[in-house]
Amino acid sequence: MKVRSSLLDRPGFLAVVLLILIGVGLVISSFSRMGTSMLCSLAGPTFLRAVDENYSPTGIQLQAILHYATSRQTPQQSRGEIGVSFEVLKARAPCNFLVFGLGFDSQMWASFNPRGTTLFLEEDPKWVQTVLKDAPHLRAQTVRYRTHLKEADGLLSSYRSEPSCSPSEAVLRGNAQCRLALNNLPDEVYEREWDLIMIDAPRGYFPEAPGRMAAIFSAAVMARRRQGSGVTHVFLHDVNRRVEKVYAEEFLCRKYLVKAVGRLWHFEIPSAANATEIDGERFC
Repeated sequence: MKVRSSLLDRPGFLAVVLLILIGVGLVISSFSRMGTSMLCSLAGPTFLRAVDENYSPTGIQLQAILHYATSRQTPQQSRGEIGVSFEVLKARAPCNFLVFGLGFDSQMWASFNPRGTTLFLEEDPKWVQTVLKDAPHLRAQTVRYRTHLKEADGLLSSYRSEPSCSPSEAVLRGNAQCRLALNNLPDEVYEREWDLIMIDAPRGYFPEAPGRMAAIFSAAVMARRRQGSGVTHVFLHDVNRRVEKVYAEEFLCRKYLVKAVGRLWHFEIPSAANATEIDGERFC
């Protein structure tokens, strides 16, 4: 046990393990996909070229390898939880990936989507500056939330009485009437269609925190208003907490839940334009 613990404490050990695991997955993927889905990995250039001689690693992938090989900071999610999103990214990249939250795992998420667009939304401006100081290649924007965790029950019981919150009417940009709508996000958020949305923020563990109610609601609105083909993949972390679970069942819908690992739920949500069974009066 002492030997095992000392290995895990070494800064580079987790990074090496991650590289090996991803490398094995890429080898398997290359046989099944004829080498065409090699974009989402943290593997180094030598290994990748051995699998696909035409592959050229991106700068953000190399930065991520360097970061995790020389740091004791590890992702907040477990290996199993990360694997759920990784498998989708491996199949969909390059894609549009929106992440609520900026943290120790951000370089990992961005490296899983090389040549795609990965945008992080964070509530704390000082934390954004701290992270970008060491990782200036990440794309992050500061977001102001209009809600507090202590309001979660009241917002859930009253939103149906506000027409601008209804599934058929709800939009995000400029929607000041619906407090669950994130109405003041950067223009890029509204102008892109997001293939994947990860909700691992804002803070939701004390009464005055913003809570994740608006992030969950807004992700549901984005997914329902998608015009392109395919579903929107939504990943919600910390579903062991009551508010996350209740809001997920209200807006993301149990019928769209395709996988649950640890504290992570994965939903595949069809757009209202591409699904005839979508209810215009209720989200679920």
